[in-house]
Parts: sequence; C-alpha cells; structure tokens
Amino acid sequence: MPKIILKCNDCGNYTIKDKCTCGGKAIDPRPAKYSIEDKYGHYRRLAKKK
Repeated sequence: MPKIILKCNDCGNYTIKDKCTCGGKAIDPRPAKYSIEDKYGHYRRLAKKK
C-alpha cells in the first residue's frame, strides 16, 4: 500500500503521519479531482459570490 504525503495545516511541513510533530492536523495537499459534470458547481459559484 503506497504512503500518501500529507501537509500540516499549522506549520506547513510535510509528513506521512496523520499528526505533525507540531501537533497540527495533516491533510492531503492535492486539489480535488476536476469533473466537467460538476453536480454542485452552481451552488459553489453562488457561495463564492456572497
């Protein structure tokens, strides 16, 4: 099983663990997949305008 490199929200360091050494939560730094058939695009654009 391949490991995914995660990025800490607090300090910006990269790690393989779920929690960074600083105590912050590590998340996947890659953007969400793009889909032409975006089901929620209309709602996302409305929220962006507000």
